[in-house]
Amino acid sequence: MVSVEGGESQMGSADGKSEQPIHEVQLDNFSIGRIPITQAQYQAVMGSNPSNFKGVELPVEQVSWQDALEFCDKLSKMKGQQYTLPSEAQWEYACRAGSTESYCFGDGAAELDGYAWYDKNSGNKTHPVGKKKPNDWGLYDMHGNVWEWCRDSWHKNYAGAPADGNPWEEAGHEGSNRTAGVTAWAFAWLWSPVQ
Repeated sequence: MVSVEGGESQMGSADGKSEQPIHEVQLDNFSIGRIPITQAQYQAVMGSNPSNFKGVELPVEQVSWQDALEFCDKLSKMKGQQYTLPSEAQWEYACRAGSTESYCFGDGAAELDGYAWYDKNSGNKTHPVGKKKPNDWGLYDMHGNVWEWCRDSWHKNYAGAPADGNPWEEAGHEGSNRTAGVTAWAFAWLWSPVQ
Protein backbone atom coordinates (compact mmCIF):
# COMPACT_ATOMS: atom_id res chain seq x y z
CA MET A 1 0.00 0.00 0.00
CA VAL A 2 1.10 3.56 -0.69
CA SER A 3 0.11 6.27 1.79
CA VAL A 4 -1.34 9.26 -0.04
CA GLU A 5 -1.42 12.62 1.70
CA GLY A 6 -4.79 14.24 1.20
CA GLY A 7 -5.19 17.68 -0.26
CA GLU A 8 -7.15 19.83 -2.64
CA SER A 9 -7.42 18.64 -6.21
CA GLN A 10 -9.19 19.54 -9.41
CA MET A 11 -11.23 16.61 -10.64
CA GLY A 12 -12.68 16.08 -14.08
CA SER A 13 -11.87 17.26 -17.56
CA ALA A 14 -13.25 19.80 -20.00
CA ASP A 15 -12.87 17.25 -22.83
CA GLY A 16 -15.73 14.83 -22.21
CA LYS A 17 -19.31 15.47 -21.10
CA SER A 18 -19.13 12.69 -18.49
CA GLU A 19 -16.02 14.33 -16.99
CA GLN A 20 -17.53 17.83 -16.60
CA PRO A 21 -17.64 20.12 -14.80
CA ILE A 22 -14.09 20.42 -13.46
CA HIS A 23 -14.49 20.91 -9.73
CA GLU A 24 -12.43 21.18 -6.55
CA VAL A 25 -12.30 18.20 -4.20
CA GLN A 26 -10.77 18.14 -0.71
CA LEU A 27 -9.44 14.66 0.09
CA ASP A 28 -8.38 13.18 3.43
CA ASN A 29 -5.30 10.96 3.73
CA PHE A 30 -5.76 7.42 2.36
CA SER A 31 -3.74 4.43 1.21
CA ILE A 32 -4.01 2.70 -2.15
CA GLY A 33 -2.47 -0.44 -3.64
CA ARG A 34 0.95 0.03 -5.27
CA ILE A 35 0.03 -2.42 -8.05
CA PRO A 36 -3.22 -3.86 -9.38
CA ILE A 37 -4.54 -6.93 -7.57
CA THR A 38 -2.81 -9.94 -9.10
CA GLN A 39 -4.39 -13.28 -9.86
CA ALA A 40 -2.27 -14.84 -7.10
CA GLN A 41 -3.61 -12.32 -4.55
CA TYR A 42 -7.19 -12.81 -5.69
CA GLN A 43 -6.84 -16.62 -5.59
CA ALA A 44 -5.41 -16.48 -2.05
CA VAL A 45 -8.41 -14.49 -0.77
CA MET A 46 -11.29 -15.81 -2.89
CA GLY A 47 -10.16 -19.38 -3.64
CA SER A 48 -10.80 -18.92 -7.36
CA ASN A 49 -9.44 -17.10 -10.40
CA PRO A 50 -12.02 -15.89 -12.95
CA SER A 51 -9.41 -14.37 -15.29
CA ASN A 52 -9.35 -15.04 -19.01
CA PHE A 53 -5.59 -14.47 -19.33
CA LYS A 54 -3.87 -16.71 -16.76
CA GLY A 55 -0.69 -15.91 -14.84
CA VAL A 56 0.11 -15.30 -11.17
CA GLU A 57 1.69 -11.88 -11.90
CA LEU A 58 -1.10 -10.80 -14.23
CA PRO A 59 -3.86 -8.54 -12.92
CA VAL A 60 -7.08 -10.31 -12.07
CA GLU A 61 -9.84 -9.55 -14.58
CA GLN A 62 -13.38 -10.66 -15.34
CA VAL A 63 -14.31 -9.40 -11.86
CA SER A 64 -17.67 -7.68 -11.37
CA TRP A 65 -18.15 -4.69 -9.09
CA GLN A 66 -19.88 -6.98 -6.59
CA ASP A 67 -16.97 -9.46 -6.81
CA ALA A 68 -14.54 -6.62 -6.09
CA LEU A 69 -16.52 -5.56 -3.01
CA GLU A 70 -16.69 -9.17 -1.80
CA PHE A 71 -12.91 -9.45 -2.23
CA CYS A 72 -12.45 -6.29 -0.14
CA ASP A 73 -14.77 -7.63 2.59
CA LYS A 74 -12.96 -10.98 2.77
CA LEU A 75 -9.54 -9.33 2.79
CA SER A 76 -10.68 -6.99 5.58
CA LYS A 77 -11.69 -9.98 7.71
CA MET A 78 -8.45 -11.84 6.96
CA LYS A 79 -6.18 -8.88 7.76
CA GLY A 80 -8.22 -7.21 10.51
CA GLN A 81 -8.08 -3.88 8.65
CA GLN A 82 -10.65 -2.02 6.56
CA TYR A 83 -10.24 -2.38 2.78
CA THR A 84 -12.68 -1.12 0.19
CA LEU A 85 -12.74 0.32 -3.31
CA PRO A 86 -11.52 3.89 -3.68
CA SER A 87 -13.86 6.70 -4.59
CA GLU A 88 -13.40 7.97 -8.12
CA ALA A 89 -11.95 11.18 -6.65
CA GLN A 90 -9.36 9.19 -4.67
CA TRP A 91 -8.48 7.10 -7.71
CA GLU A 92 -8.09 10.13 -10.01
CA TYR A 93 -6.01 12.00 -7.41
CA ALA A 94 -3.72 8.98 -6.95
CA CYS A 95 -3.49 8.36 -10.70
CA ARG A 96 -2.39 11.91 -11.47
CA ALA A 97 0.01 11.94 -8.48
CA GLY A 98 -0.59 15.61 -7.79
CA SER A 99 -0.52 16.69 -11.43
CA THR A 100 -3.32 18.74 -12.97
CA GLU A 101 -2.54 17.33 -16.43
CA SER A 102 -4.42 14.57 -18.26
CA TYR A 103 -1.77 11.99 -17.33
CA CYS A 104 0.65 11.74 -14.43
CA PHE A 105 3.43 12.71 -16.88
CA GLY A 106 1.67 15.56 -18.72
CA ASP A 107 -1.10 16.32 -21.20
CA GLY A 108 0.23 14.56 -24.28
CA ALA A 109 0.15 10.80 -24.78
CA ALA A 110 3.66 10.67 -26.30
CA GLU A 111 5.10 9.03 -23.14
CA LEU A 112 2.16 6.66 -22.56
CA ASP A 113 4.05 3.56 -23.80
CA GLY A 114 6.48 3.96 -20.90
CA TYR A 115 3.71 4.03 -18.29
CA ALA A 116 0.91 1.82 -19.57
CA TRP A 117 -0.28 -1.22 -21.48
CA TYR A 118 -3.14 -0.01 -23.67
CA ASP A 119 -4.83 -0.77 -27.00
CA LYS A 120 -1.84 0.30 -29.13
CA ASN A 121 0.86 -1.76 -27.32
CA SER A 122 -0.86 -4.51 -25.31
CA GLY A 123 -1.51 -7.06 -28.06
CA ASN A 124 -5.08 -7.23 -26.70
CA LYS A 125 -4.01 -9.04 -23.54
CA THR A 126 -3.02 -8.20 -19.99
CA HIS A 127 0.60 -8.06 -18.84
CA PRO A 128 2.45 -8.68 -15.55
CA VAL A 129 1.80 -5.82 -13.13
CA GLY A 130 4.41 -3.26 -12.15
CA LYS A 131 6.62 -3.57 -15.25
CA LYS A 132 6.03 -0.09 -16.68
CA LYS A 133 7.12 3.19 -15.05
CA PRO A 134 5.31 4.19 -11.86
CA ASN A 135 3.82 7.63 -11.37
CA ASP A 136 5.58 10.09 -9.03
CA TRP A 137 3.87 8.51 -6.01
CA GLY A 138 5.12 4.99 -6.83
CA LEU A 139 1.84 3.63 -8.23
CA TYR A 140 1.99 1.30 -11.23
CA ASP A 141 -0.41 0.60 -14.10
CA MET A 142 -2.67 3.56 -13.32
CA HIS A 143 -3.05 4.47 -17.02
CA GLY A 144 -3.62 0.99 -18.41
CA ASN A 145 -3.41 -2.81 -18.36
CA VAL A 146 -6.98 -3.22 -16.97
CA TRP A 147 -9.88 -0.99 -16.00
CA GLU A 148 -10.21 -0.33 -12.29
CA TRP A 149 -13.41 -0.39 -10.25
CA CYS A 150 -14.29 2.58 -8.05
CA ARG A 151 -16.87 2.71 -5.27
CA ASP A 152 -18.98 5.45 -6.91
CA SER A 153 -22.23 4.87 -8.77
CA TRP A 154 -22.24 5.89 -12.43
CA HIS A 155 -23.36 9.48 -13.12
CA LYS A 156 -23.65 11.21 -16.48
CA ASN A 157 -21.43 14.08 -15.27
CA TYR A 158 -19.97 15.60 -12.10
CA ALA A 159 -22.77 18.08 -11.39
CA GLY A 160 -23.62 17.49 -7.72
CA ALA A 161 -20.55 15.35 -6.94
CA PRO A 162 -19.33 15.36 -3.30
CA ALA A 163 -16.64 17.98 -2.64
CA ASP A 164 -15.05 15.85 0.11
CA GLY A 165 -13.86 13.01 -2.14
CA ASN A 166 -16.22 10.44 -0.64
CA PRO A 167 -17.86 7.91 -2.98
CA TRP A 168 -20.90 9.27 -4.82
CA GLU A 169 -23.30 6.37 -4.31
CA GLU A 170 -26.97 6.00 -5.15
CA ALA A 171 -29.23 3.07 -4.33
CA GLY A 172 -29.84 0.84 -7.33
CA HIS A 173 -26.76 2.01 -9.26
CA GLU A 174 -23.79 -0.18 -10.15
CA GLY A 175 -20.21 0.95 -9.52
CA SER A 176 -18.25 3.15 -11.85
CA ASN A 177 -15.26 2.04 -13.85
CA ARG A 178 -14.43 5.41 -15.38
CA THR A 179 -10.65 5.15 -15.35
CA ALA A 180 -7.76 5.73 -17.72
CA GLY A 181 -7.24 2.09 -18.69
CA VAL A 182 -8.38 1.20 -22.19
CA THR A 183 -8.70 -2.57 -22.00
CA ALA A 184 -12.03 -4.12 -21.12
CA TRP A 185 -11.59 -5.89 -17.79
CA ALA A 186 -12.05 -4.83 -14.20
CA PHE A 187 -10.43 -5.59 -10.86
CA ALA A 188 -10.41 -4.30 -7.32
CA TRP A 189 -8.00 -1.51 -6.39
CA LEU A 190 -7.86 -1.26 -2.63
CA TRP A 191 -7.57 1.51 -0.13
CA SER A 192 -7.81 1.90 3.60
CA PRO A 193 -7.80 5.06 5.68
CA VAL A 194 -4.39 6.22 6.92
CA GLN A 195 -4.41 6.42 10.71
